[in-house]
Amino acid sequence: MDGIIPQLRWIDKERLIERIQRCRDAGLRSRYLVIVNLAEGRAPTPTAKALSVSRTTVYRVAKRFRKQGEVGLLDHREDNGERKLDECCLAKLYDTVRRNPQEFGWRRPTWTREMLVETLRKRTGVGMHVTTMSRALKMIRARRGRPRPVVGCPWSKRAKNKRLSSIRAMLRSLPRRHVGVYVDEVDMHLNPKMGLDWMVRGQQKEVVTPGKNVKRYLAGAMNAVTGELVWVEGMQKRSLLFIDLLGRLLRAYPHAKVIHVILDNFRIHHSRITPMAVAAWGGRIVLHFLPPYCPNENRIERLWEDFHAEVTRNHRCASIQELMKEVHAYLHKRTAWARQRQNRRAA
Repeated sequence: MDGIIPQLRWIDKERLIERIQRCRDAGLRSRYLVIVNLAEGRAPTPTAKALSVSRTTVYRVAKRFRKQGEVGLLDHREDNGERKLDECCLAKLYDTVRRNPQEFGWRRPTWTREMLVETLRKRTGVGMHVTTMSRALKMIRARRGRPRPVVGCPWSKRAKNKRLSSIRAMLRSLPRRHVGVYVDEVDMHLNPKMGLDWMVRGQQKEVVTPGKNVKRYLAGAMNAVTGELVWVEGMQKRSLLFIDLLGRLLRAYPHAKVIHVILDNFRIHHSRITPMAVAAWGGRIVLHFLPPYCPNENRIERLWEDFHAEVTRNHRCASIQELMKEVHAYLHKRTAWARQRQNRRAA
């Protein structure tokens, strides 16, 4: 096309087509195809549509070909010097994003790309554009997400680690006929928990809620070795629910000399009747309390997270009886899976 690229001889077109057939670089191949299409008389807009590129790209490639010829189609970015986004730079960026901006002297508590550019320049001496920072964040698989609120443990780090180490050591060296379990309670609401779900563009799924909420409670104990689950349910989350679970554990492990119960500091675990019930069982139940506000150390919490994802989040149950049917199905399925895994290990 006159004015966009110069007239090409037949032999020059054939040479470009031959280069396209040999080319292994997708970007360079696309630029060759732009020139060949224009040389065949196709307009810029149909060329851009046929090659799935923008019209701006077509005009830019044509301009470079018009000024420099075939050399203008090559990628000259290798002449820009050393890459800014090398392994060292990306490692520093990864460490920076994991930390709070206020650790680097910023007053704002959340990161922006501009703040990351400036912080990385101070830490590495490498300056970059905000667009390059976006590409770097994609390379380290960073994402914008909602932080999880947590309460810090009031204990000193030494005291916390000492308690956790003693519990882990106890579980690693359980004597014969001793059992270790993680215990926690979970709430179930007829009004469903709202959670993320896949939707198509223009759609927002609806979850019909009953309006008047009804609650049920589970107290569960997960075997620290086999993963088997023992549970009881109740209408209220009180000490009697926890004591009922302890009695259920004694029936589930009739040959256990001692059952070591690892649990948090919820008030029903400390009530006046709980120590009395534990003492009445003659030392067969031993409670091991985790440091305050350390839910990640209670392994059954991960099971409850899966429980909410599988059962309670966005559920469509119209009655509490229907919801509890789904709850029981999940718990039995989870227990059967744990037993199958244990049998495979034993085999």
